Amino acid sequence: MKRSLVAVLVVMALLAVAGSSLAAELKLGKAEWAAHGTRCFTVAFVVLEGETIVGAYIDEYQMMAKSDTVGVPNADKDFGNAFANPEQWLGSKKVNSDFYSANMAKSGSTVSIADNFKAIEQFVIGMTVSELEALLNTTEPAAAVDMVTGATLVDTYGYLAAVWAAAQDALKN
Repeated sequence: MKRSLVAVLVVMALLAVAGSSLAAELKLGKAEWAAHGTRCFTVAFVVLEGETIVGAYIDEYQMMAKSDTVGVPNADKDFGNAFANPEQWLGSKKVNSDFYSANMAKSGSTVSIADNFKAIEQFVIGMTVSELEALLNTTEPAAAVDMVTGATLVDTYGYLAAVWAAAQDALKN
């Protein structure tokens, strides 16, 4: 019985070592991007396993009314003193999704900004960096809005490009 137990433990140890050496290395990349006009900026993160995107995160930041939103950390402290308009601060569109999405609804949008970003994040998962690059190279920016199920953002192409830039960063890491 002892020999069987020892044999099983040895086999399990060998499989664990072999499995860990076969697992691909995960790489993290980040990009700051102008995906949507000139009054905000996008931050995209990507996790790669090999060249495959296994995780993606998008958020966008712009100046927002202090009275209706949550600012970034220290926006209400010394960091916020640098903003030209004391009635505004820098805020995340995801954190302030309800507020931002209400403004989008005035233009006819029925999908929240957070859900739009989530749809784009899910769209790229499973793609390789090369596949995403090929998609961007063969798609007109205006046509990208209809490419991602669940996303209705006119600048979908810009957000996909931000993810691609983050993936490029991950490849260098």
